[in-house]
Amino acid sequence: QSIGCDDYLGSDKVIDKCGICGGDNTACKVVSGVFKHTLTNLGYHKIVEIPEGATKINITEMSKSNNYLALRSRSGRSIINGNWAIDRPGRYEGGGTMFIYKRPNEISSTAGESFLADGPTNEVLDVYMIHQQPNPGIHYEYIIPGDNVISPQLLAHRRPGEPLNGQLGMAESTNHEDEGLHRETGTLTGQPAGTFPVIQPGRFPSHQPENQVPAVQPPRQNREHNWKQVGKTECTTTCGKGSQYPVFHCVNRITHEEVSESYCDSSTKPIPEEEACNLFPCPAFWDIGEWSECSKTCGLGMQHRQILCRQMYANRTLTVQQYRCHHLEKPETTSTCQLKICSEWQIRTEWTSCSVPCGVGQRTRDVKCVSNLGDVVDDEECNMKLRPNDIENCDMGPCAKSWFLTEWSDRCSAECGDGVRTRSVVCMTNHVSSLPLEGCGNNRPSETTPCNNGPCAGKVEWFAGGWTQCSTECGSGTQQREVVCVRKTEGTFDVLNPDECSYLEKPPSQQSCYLKPCGSKWFHTEWSTCSKSCEGGFRVREVRCLSDDMTASTQCDTQLKPEEKEPCNTQDCIPEIDENCKDKYYNCNVVVQARLCVYTYYKTACCASCTRVANRQSGFLGRR
Repeated sequence: QSIGCDDYLGSDKVIDKCGICGGDNTACKVVSGVFKHTLTNLGYHKIVEIPEGATKINITEMSKSNNYLALRSRSGRSIINGNWAIDRPGRYEGGGTMFIYKRPNEISSTAGESFLADGPTNEVLDVYMIHQQPNPGIHYEYIIPGDNVISPQLLAHRRPGEPLNGQLGMAESTNHEDEGLHRETGTLTGQPAGTFPVIQPGRFPSHQPENQVPAVQPPRQNREHNWKQVGKTECTTTCGKGSQYPVFHCVNRITHEEVSESYCDSSTKPIPEEEACNLFPCPAFWDIGEWSECSKTCGLGMQHRQILCRQMYANRTLTVQQYRCHHLEKPETTSTCQLKICSEWQIRTEWTSCSVPCGVGQRTRDVKCVSNLGDVVDDEECNMKLRPNDIENCDMGPCAKSWFLTEWSDRCSAECGDGVRTRSVVCMTNHVSSLPLEGCGNNRPSETTPCNNGPCAGKVEWFAGGWTQCSTECGSGTQQREVVCVRKTEGTFDVLNPDECSYLEKPPSQQSCYLKPCGSKWFHTEWSTCSKSCEGGFRVREVRCLSDDMTASTQCDTQLKPEEKEPCNTQDCIPEIDENCKDKYYNCNVVVQARLCVYTYYKTACCASCTRVANRQSGFLGRR
């Protein structure tokens, strides 16, 4: 059968969260909360006060941060992380209890710091946060006794017959034998010192059982054997204040020979008392903290750790001045780190030709993000700040002048017979042509071109037909009319040689005309040469909107604007095959995988493999 907390065989009583044997958890109160205040100043900020008598203390940071928890007594004594010195995780004594300070691994864990203690505390303690970055929240929880709970401190210091929290406790016995019985029974309960003692009504009988014989102490002078201190236990530490206890053996009073302990009275055996030993301080040592996270997720970065000079004394590790550790080599506080190899930018093609033959244009090249395995990956895998430019301006020098032409007019100057169509021609600076720099020259394009709308009927004498429509719909143009020498016959006209009418004044056959101002019209240059000889290039020309006085205008109809760029030479390129480019070794694929083709020796020894990879990377073959 099991033994309950009341030390009775077969009892099912257990200690509740309040420390009461057989209690129902109502004799104490749980205090908990979350400190979420926004802090602005760096340094120590008070979070919560832990009262005297608190148990089951739990102070936990809700997530990992660069902040630290700190603990000190109300008297001002630092227990953990005081005076801007960060202690290592471990066990720290303070306030009458032992605190366990935890700081999870800085790299692999996302949990925050914590203080844990069973209590009870024997003084008021203050919890602080060393604020360095935004507060993630601090959860605190502890248990305090209820209004009618017997305090362990009160129980330890009450006088006989004094009420406990207003209730009269068990009467203290003045019988020394009863005292010894109580003391012996208290030892059997196994309750540690400082815990709340459990008092069961009627636990201790007012009289001795019939089968128990009181121990009668014989007179000291009649004893043949006695307890004698024969030495001390080994010191618990080699330095920094340890503890040891005296060792007592049973010996013959006369011969001082050690005998079995059964010869001595066990009730008279002295209780060993703790003695301090090895009081001299331990040598100082370097306390090495955990490495911080790597400063970079890929490539070469830096990580840091805290190195403190520490010294142990009285089971406590203290931070001391660094000169005390000068006899030791100080570990490095910084180190390089690399989680993985970063992807890198690669320029896959050379710059293209400038988009214009003169003036300012643009040129492009192919830039890709390539992993350490040689695969093309998303641009986000590379450092965008280091990305080479894939487009830039190019200046091809000043442009020449060129003739700007309008389209031919739709109307012929003559309704029948020979006539002309006209266009406007103007010399202006050209940004896309590559004509000589001295100007447009004397080779002015023609402003008229012949047209014929079919034969006309004539009449006698000089016959002047009606004026044709103006050769232009707007601006200056010309009008034509037919003037012939005819002979009028009945119902018909016979055309004669002009000499037959030479004695007559010949009417004019052409005159200028002006219908209305043209406003703005589109002018364009000739097409440039194609940018590529195969696989699709483009050619360009400049288009401008000009008003009647040949100045730049914005009044042209954009839907009628001539094209400025068009594709050309779309036929496929013929790959150029070099018969002398061959692989000299059977394992040239290893050279390609090792990316050794950038060296002249391997480029020659594995010419075919290296050329094939270069063509695949550039995206096309036979570029010219």
